[in-house]
Amino acid sequence: MSATLDRKLRSILLREGRLEDAVLQEAMQQTEKEHASLTSVLCARRLIGEKEIIGLVAKEIRRPPIDLGNYEIDPALADELSQEMAADHGVVPISKVGNVLTIAVSDPFDVFKLDDLKNLTELQLRPVVSTAEAIHRAFEALYNPGQEKMSALFEGAVREDSVDVKEVRDDDEATDFTTLSEEGSPIVRLVNLLIYQAVKLRASDIHIEPFERKISVRYRQDGMLREAFSPPKRMMNALASRIKIMAQLDIAEKRRPQDGKFRIILDGRNIDFRVSSLPTVYGEKIVMRILDTSHLALTLEGLGFEPKALEDYRRAVKSPYGMILITGPTGSGKSTSLYAAVREIVSPEENFVTVEDPVEYKMDGVNQVNVNVKRGLTFAVALRSILRQDPDKVMIGEIRDTETIEIAVKAALTGHLVLSTLHTNDAASTVTRMVDMGVDPFMISSSTLLIAAQRLVRKLCEFCREPIETPPRERLLELSFLEAEAAARDFTLYRAVGCNKCAGGYRGRFALLETLPITEGIKRLILRGSSALEIKDEAVKEGMLTLRRCGVLNAMRGVTSLEEVVRVTLAD
Repeated sequence: MSATLDRKLRSILLREGRLEDAVLQEAMQQTEKEHASLTSVLCARRLIGEKEIIGLVAKEIRRPPIDLGNYEIDPALADELSQEMAADHGVVPISKVGNVLTIAVSDPFDVFKLDDLKNLTELQLRPVVSTAEAIHRAFEALYNPGQEKMSALFEGAVREDSVDVKEVRDDDEATDFTTLSEEGSPIVRLVNLLIYQAVKLRASDIHIEPFERKISVRYRQDGMLREAFSPPKRMMNALASRIKIMAQLDIAEKRRPQDGKFRIILDGRNIDFRVSSLPTVYGEKIVMRILDTSHLALTLEGLGFEPKALEDYRRAVKSPYGMILITGPTGSGKSTSLYAAVREIVSPEENFVTVEDPVEYKMDGVNQVNVNVKRGLTFAVALRSILRQDPDKVMIGEIRDTETIEIAVKAALTGHLVLSTLHTNDAASTVTRMVDMGVDPFMISSSTLLIAAQRLVRKLCEFCREPIETPPRERLLELSFLEAEAAARDFTLYRAVGCNKCAGGYRGRFALLETLPITEGIKRLILRGSSALEIKDEAVKEGMLTLRRCGVLNAMRGVTSLEEVVRVTLAD
């Protein structure tokens, strides 16, 4: 509620003789200290009721009042007025008849805000009066219906004297989630609801983080963390215990990190969860990685690569021997690209073996080995054993040390196709990283077929994206190093807006792939010990599309925004 409305309300209350000036002055001072509205302060001190305030304001402007607490809003109205618009203008839709949309407003004196909303919606608006607090409650019930249920569970869990954490589930058993959703104690139902909402939002991770005075529950959607809920701090131990029981972890151990997993069945599909606990100064932080195979693009075409990058990658994975490396930070989709390649080339005539930490997605016809460091089964040990199993093709989940990369290079040189990942910033710097790890330049040039760098970029929401003025050609060329004729084509750039069908203007992600085939020219540079910059310059001359160039090409197609491309990629 604005300061202008507070002053208006104060004058109305004085004129009506409802409260004395001294009392109102004290209340106004309290609003400044607590950054609260005058309505909330007066109601909290029980000087006046919320309904009476609504009635006085409605009488002042000759508009009807509404008690939102006794009003049921049609959920379909969320499609008539987006969540972002309603939040920005501090309103909530009540009903719609023809071209007239009735909205509840807390500040009916702000005519500029109402005119702006009218222009944006292209509807006739009929405002009715309520308070900011009542509108906020109705807003949450309409746009975030799970929050209301979550709040009820919070209250129920806090009131519980004890929490049932005796249920132990077999590690590999899939439990039907629908049978758990409405059963058990409030803490059990609360954890189930957290998981259910994360899956429905297509989140990749759930972060439960304890701080000094609160708990923060955040979902990672399309690569970005967004706060979903904030339960009371006293619930942290119960939440952690429940999740640790589901993942078969030791609930008594709170001083060292633990890792576990569990599986649920939701809507007929198996969903795996990887659970990690980490002791922090305010308690254990819990992170759950969601592995939902139903949203996994296991075809190379489904990953969204540029045609040239797809051609380079497909040519390499269909080679009889050699090494293919995909690089990038954690969460950039490297494993998904490897799985897509494996799915394309696996055949009954060949022995395909993988070593992973952990095995994220199980595939028919592929022998998958799970790394277990505690029992001495490391990448290097597993790989050494795999090479005695007569393999044709090998996938290594990640190269972490010198021993593993040396075995991988030798395997590639002795007639095996090796696919793996490495953590570097771009394709060219992978060569110098391999040299730093102790691999001879001759071995790199002889064994490596292709090095690729990958990033995940958010897609613009097709329902709310807005066109923007195209930057000058020189600026676009500076961003992308595109050819002049490509920049001169007719195209439209868009920006993210945000609506009730997306998260901040974006919906889903796709992959950018920078492919560096090890050609004769690149081999000569590797053997000479050239820098990453020299290798990159030569690769660009040979036609390599850098991550930035791939991103801008997709921005020119309207798939993503320039802001997103700049956020994810480095300038060339």
